[in-house]
Amino acid sequence: MSSSKRIEVLKELLEPAVHAVGMQLWGIEFLAQGKHSILRLYIDSENGVSIEDCEAVSHQVSGVLDVEDPIKSEYLLEVSSPGMDRPFFSFEQIVRYVGENVKVRLQMAIGGRRNFTGTLTEAKDNTLTFQVEGQPVTVQFNQIDKANLVPTFD
Repeated sequence: MSSSKRIEVLKELLEPAVHAVGMQLWGIEFLAQGKHSILRLYIDSENGVSIEDCEAVSHQVSGVLDVEDPIKSEYLLEVSSPGMDRPFFSFEQIVRYVGENVKVRLQMAIGGRRNFTGTLTEAKDNTLTFQVEGQPVTVQFNQIDKANLVPTFD
């Protein structure tokens, strides 16, 4: 099973369990590393995320994973808040952060660069425009390998 297909299956399976405890499933990562594989769930809510929220989701999700057994190998389950440097898993998530600084890694280089940090200035129709070193950079969301919010401290 491809990595993206596995994530889709896990999201479909686990999202109802996360919602059952009043949280939003922000994203899923599965890092396949043999016996040291990690299934990481990021959860969020309007009121933030506490340790108790992570424990509740972990308990709820563990039950579903035990019954459905979607991952045949050994793995460690981690449940966490997306944090201040939150990763973006969908276009809908990143749209909320227009005007903020975002660190991006592209799947393939554009203009000789795969990595950049810039201000997200526009987001529409799955297209993102960043201001990077005084120049606009426009990419399709599906060209992004990884994107994270860059926290600012006032």
